[in-house]
Amino acid sequence: MDIINAIFLGVVQGITEFLPISSSAHLILTPLLAGWQDQGVAFDLAVHVGTLLAVLLYFRRDVTALTQDGAMSFQRRQFVGQGKLALYIVVATIPAVIAGLLLMELIDNQLRSVAIIFVTTLLFGLMLGWADLRPNKQRQLNDLKLVDVVLIGLAQAVALIPGTSRSGATITMALFLGLSREASSRFSFWMAIPITALASAAKLIDVAQSNLSVDWLAFLIGGISSFIMALTAIHFFLKWLNQYGMWPYVIYRILLAGLIYFFFLT
Repeated sequence: MDIINAIFLGVVQGITEFLPISSSAHLILTPLLAGWQDQGVAFDLAVHVGTLLAVLLYFRRDVTALTQDGAMSFQRRQFVGQGKLALYIVVATIPAVIAGLLLMELIDNQLRSVAIIFVTTLLFGLMLGWADLRPNKQRQLNDLKLVDVVLIGLAQAVALIPGTSRSGATITMALFLGLSREASSRFSFWMAIPITALASAAKLIDVAQSNLSVDWLAFLIGGISSFIMALTAIHFFLKWLNQYGMWPYVIYRILLAGLIYFFFLT
């Protein structure tokens, strides 16, 4: 892979992974628009590792507290500190894991079409806007109940369909459930950690079992560029959240859907 391609795709993954605009759609559409070959599983692994390290670093204090309190709660058989939130993150991950195991072949082979990405980009963008306009979004993370977590987890499972956006779907569901923008976004970011780690592990197995040679330079460049851009995207997303809300991303998704339709479907 060309170094410029690796940098560009790493930047695209880093920016879009945690913003509600769908990283999978952008990684599918970018090579199509640019006339590049598919980047391959090894490169996908690199950029996923980069974004995983970024969210771990940015939320290192939260991750440490959740991990310690979760382990202590398990040992004591009662919730300690943020132990309940740690359990809820695990519960919210389960639907996507099950869906991935059962449906990934269907998703990879039949649901990666440009037409589906057009529909999901537009539909879930409008749903995000609707959820953001709803009143009474005052609930905080401590107000989460098990049913809320299961519904947010199901939204994450739906987001396996390209164009949906993992962060977009989970934030949308959390907003519909009455969580504040900050609480919705923070829980979505925390949820990204286990599912991204599992996705990276699955891709690592695919790379290990394949006979394809790994372009280690592209691997390193893609991982570093995605790491840097993911850190930047998380920081500014949270910084601008209360000021601008979700509508900049809704407008972007509507415009992106229009471009998809113009370039690929007409």
